[in-house]
Amino acid sequence: MLSKFLKEVVVILVGKQSEPIADLLDSKKHVNEFLIAKKLGLTINQTRNILYKIADHGLVSSVRKKDKRKGWYTYFWKLENLKVLEFLKNILTKKIDNIANQIRSRETKVFYVCKNCHVEYNEENALLHDFTCPECGEVFIKSDNTKILKDLRKEDEKLKKELAIIDEEIKKEREIAEKQRIKEKNKFEKERKAKRKNALIKRKKEREKLSKRGQIREKNKPKKEEKKTPKKAKKKHAKKIKKKSKKKRR
Repeated sequence: MLSKFLKEVVVILVGKQSEPIADLLDSKKHVNEFLIAKKLGLTINQTRNILYKIADHGLVSSVRKKDKRKGWYTYFWKLENLKVLEFLKNILTKKIDNIANQIRSRETKVFYVCKNCHVEYNEENALLHDFTCPECGEVFIKSDNTKILKDLRKEDEKLKKELAIIDEEIKKEREIAEKQRIKEKNKFEKERKAKRKNALIKRKKEREKLSKRGQIREKNKPKKEEKKTPKKAKKKHAKKIKKKSKKKRR
């Protein structure tokens, strides 16, 4: 059903002849524009013109990659399914509103028609022409709104059913988009934690290196030589101690 809606929008925007591009762009990954052109049997410029028309409504996304060998840039494209469905929903909603207005008008107003020219006029315009067709001169007859109202209500019911299906598809696409967002967020958080962990490990190793260097420098640092007491000073010190001890004995 999603594929049908995507094709429907492509036909609305760029015509029936470009319908096959919807299948090529309905991809999880972006598709090379040269591959699209080849599969459609079109030139790259013709393909780009189609893609640009769809892009004008914001319904496709693209990424640009540089060819390392040739040096030029190649674009890769994909349909944004959620935006396409919302675009189609907007179109259907307007159609449903228009039909609702027509139904109200048919239920409350009188219309007249020329049976030869099959041109219909509301009561005000019919009065302006004296209930006579300005083209053939035939007198207007009153329109039978029964069949017209039946067809309008049938079309209204059909569009509302289609709108309900589109709402279901939009719900699915939003769920997919939310899961993808959570996945990307978790991936980002995981990468950030890994970077932080690696940075802490790196700093720890640097600190350990600095600490080891400091220990090596301290180890290799020459020791201060102890001052040797001269012999004379030692003898004098010994004499002083003896004198003190003698005095104490006295």
